[in-house]
This record gives sequence, structure tokens and C-alpha cells, in this order.
Amino acid sequence: MKIHKPTSPGTRGRISIEYKKLLSGHKPEKSLLASFKENAGRNRQGRITVRHQGGGHKKLYRVVDFKRDKLNIPAKIKSIEYDPNRSVFIALVCYADGEKRYILAPQDLKVGDEIITSENAPLKPGNRTPLKNIPVGTFVHDIELIYGQGGKIVRSAGSSAQVTANEGKYTHITLPSTEVRMVTADCMATIGALSNQEHMFTNMGKAGRMRWKGVRPRVRGSAMNPVDHPHGGGEGRAPIGLRRGPKTPWGKQAFGVKTRKKKKYSDKFIIQRRINKKRK
Repeated sequence: MKIHKPTSPGTRGRISIEYKKLLSGHKPEKSLLASFKENAGRNRQGRITVRHQGGGHKKLYRVVDFKRDKLNIPAKIKSIEYDPNRSVFIALVCYADGEKRYILAPQDLKVGDEIITSENAPLKPGNRTPLKNIPVGTFVHDIELIYGQGGKIVRSAGSSAQVTANEGKYTHITLPSTEVRMVTADCMATIGALSNQEHMFTNMGKAGRMRWKGVRPRVRGSAMNPVDHPHGGGEGRAPIGLRRGPKTPWGKQAFGVKTRKKKKYSDKFIIQRRINKKRK
């Protein structure tokens, strides 16, 4: 991490990651780049469904291989690169047959290391194997929920899940949220925790950096008029009144509201719900 000297208001308090020490400095592989259209939080009808999105710097999508379906073919790490579309670093791998692909880069993976996807892959960071072959206590990431569909969970910077039990056709996994879940033992997972674990300690330093990332300003409800927000109005700084807890701009209850469906199909796979920390 780099703590910047307060030479300007924008650098005062700014904390950033020293990418030069962590990344290879290579330009992205052209064959694995794709363009995409920014929707700015709008749906197919052009209406804003997610607020505070829009603008931002131009960027290309890096086609990341979440399936890792090249079985029993070793690959060598060519470079560790930055991906503007996700918090974790990505690694460019070159397989023995000459094909190049991007994968999510785990911690302790270096240029020149070899990885493989196999039923009997060694237990070292970057290797991918079925959950049934992974010993209890091992940390994994990029986990499939349905065999052959590709990794769906545990894909953000510094995150990892822990294998806690292997029982029959299911494997028990403790997720980063502390939820304990059953996953089919044939599903694939990658060994190790993900890179860029210091991502959570970064401080943008100024609002303009968030605009570069495509995040538009947010306005407090208490700063609005009553016609615009339930918290608005009043003389000076006013509380939210007699309302039972904070509300969204549309009058719905906010903070701590359960949004999961009461009868979701995957409830049967959840052994223990996540531990909710009390709001201070």
C-alpha cells in the first residue's frame, strides 16, 4: 500500500495499491479483449433501474476463463495484469498447445509458475480440481454451483472459502460471508485465496476518482425536500420523524430488510445462515 503525501486536497488521505510491485506491466492480450456497451444503470426500455451509475473512463472487457475446461493440459503463467472490470488481478496463461487464456490470479502465483486442471491436480495455488478431491481445511475460490457451468462464487479480491466437510455427493463449504453451504462434490474449485487482498484498504482520496470509475454522486435524503424523499424537509438538521426506521425514496423500509425469497430452491443447500453483525 502507498500512503500519498498531502501535496493537494485530492491526495490528502489517499491510499492506493502499488501496482508496479505487483503486476508485470504487460499490455493486455489483444485476442482476449472485447468491447461492451455501458448501460449506465438503464434497462432495455431506457429507464434507470440502478441509480448513481454513468460516465466513467472507457475500458475493454477481458475475457476471463471461469470454466478452466482444458483438462490435463499444463499451462504456464505469462503475466499478472490489472483488470478494470473486477477487483482481483488476472493472470495470462499459455497452455502447452499454444492457446492463451485469462484466469483469476490467486495469491502467491508468480510469472513462470505452472498450473493444471485435473482430477488429481497437486494442491498448490492456481490448480483446479473437483471439490471431492480437496482435503478438509483447504482454502478455495472460483467455485462452481453446477458442474460445467464455470465458477460463480468467491471471485472478488482477497476472498476465499474453506472446505469443511466431504459427505457423500456433497461438499460443505464455509463462504466468506460465514454462510455454510453444500455444493455438489463433482463441482470444480481452484486452490488458494485470490490476489489483491489489500483492495479493501484503498482510499480514493477525492470524488473525481469515483467519477472515473463510473460512480455518480449520491444525495442524502435528509438534504432533499419532502416531495423528493421521506426524510426531506424540516428546518435545519431534522430527524426522520416518527417513521419506523429509515426509508428509501419510494417509502420502502431500508437497512436490514431481508430480500431473499422465502421459498428459494437453493435453501435446501444452506446448512447455516451467515452471521449478521449488529449495526452500530
